[in-house]
Amino acid sequence: MKNYLLSSVLTGALLFSGSAMAEVEHYKFDAVHSQVIFFVNHLGFAKSEGEFLEFDGDLYIDRENLANSNVNVVVKAESIDMDNEKWDNHMKNADFFNVPEFPVMTFKSNNVVLTGDNTAEVHGDLTILGITKPLVLYTTHNKSGVHPFSGKDHIGFSATGVVKRSEYGMNYGLPNVGDEAELRIEVEATRQDMVNE
Repeated sequence: MKNYLLSSVLTGALLFSGSAMAEVEHYKFDAVHSQVIFFVNHLGFAKSEGEFLEFDGDLYIDRENLANSNVNVVVKAESIDMDNEKWDNHMKNADFFNVPEFPVMTFKSNNVVLTGDNTAEVHGDLTILGITKPLVLYTTHNKSGVHPFSGKDHIGFSATGVVKRSEYGMNYGLPNVGDEAELRIEVEATRQDMVNE
């Protein structure tokens, strides 16, 4: 998935050990190998799947205090893909994402709570249609290490969450079209640099 977000997410930080130096590591989403996917109940018959193809994200990891780590994600609403042009166009109009007026969505974390050896809750604020609400992403760290092709430090994680679209004023089709969108986010990220505190 391509270039921009939601998000969101992250904490490949989960398995990094403490360091004697106060430093923050910067990772950037590898958008080609990352996905932002959602599922919504459609008329009770099935859960329809969609995705956003253009997003970007930055992850800052504080090894000494993971709670101070943070992630910022931007998603281009116009990049929504429902595998059908007519459906895509409907999702972009004022019934749903109102792309001309609100071209991007954002997720900004404000707290990371470790819940296991490789899991965490990433708490943050999700903004859609100019409305900001809290969102928790339940995150699993999959792997960290040197990428076998690029030779750079790389991390990967999976995250899930639930967004209630009516909370953002997106009421079209309720209750026949589901209110809750189930998020699934798969992210690989590449280390960029280190920021000394």
